[in-house]
Amino acid sequence: MSRHDFTEIMRFIRFDDRNQRSQRLETDKFAMISEVWYKFIDNSQNCYKPGPYITIDEQLFPTKARCRFTQYMPNKPDKFGIKFWLASDVRCKYIINGFPYLGKEESKEPSVPLGEFVTMKLAEPYVGCGRNITTDNFFTSLPLTTKLLAKKTTIVGTIRANRKELPRLAKLKNDDKPLFSTKLYRSNNCSVCMRESGYAPSISMKGQLRPMPK
Repeated sequence: MSRHDFTEIMRFIRFDDRNQRSQRLETDKFAMISEVWYKFIDNSQNCYKPGPYITIDEQLFPTKARCRFTQYMPNKPDKFGIKFWLASDVRCKYIINGFPYLGKEESKEPSVPLGEFVTMKLAEPYVGCGRNITTDNFFTSLPLTTKLLAKKTTIVGTIRANRKELPRLAKLKNDDKPLFSTKLYRSNNCSVCMRESGYAPSISMKGQLRPMPK
């Protein structure tokens, strides 16, 4: 495609009805592209069946466009952008669910942490089949593990050391721990593994359930 043709297309292409944009923006901050985005997600789910392992995380799509939900994240390679919550198949990295972070979630109950709300929303189409979900320490918690286990879904991921559900012994600092030593704490439906690496101890949690049937 020539530059001239590309410029002409960009002059006229639209992803929404400009005449109704202001009304839709009152209820949907993502209105200018939301129809295209959610059609993409629907097609992804209709065309692909994920395997037994799913991962959930955030991703910053770089942009400096002026909008109400642009994020500044100094720890990312691209500091400015639109943050998306994404669920992907572990084996082939195929996106199977996702939605943008637009600020305060109106549908979220105040008592539910954001990480738990995001994980349950992204995993909803794929629970009940014995799948496993991998998360990082922003999402992982014991209440989330319990909710997923009730839906026949396991979870494995790192967990923050200040979580109140961790046993007291797991939070105590002990400088006498041998390097690379591991401690395992178990309950009826989950286990917590602590590993001493010479830096901050790594803590992971795993919900226990029978594996997904083939």
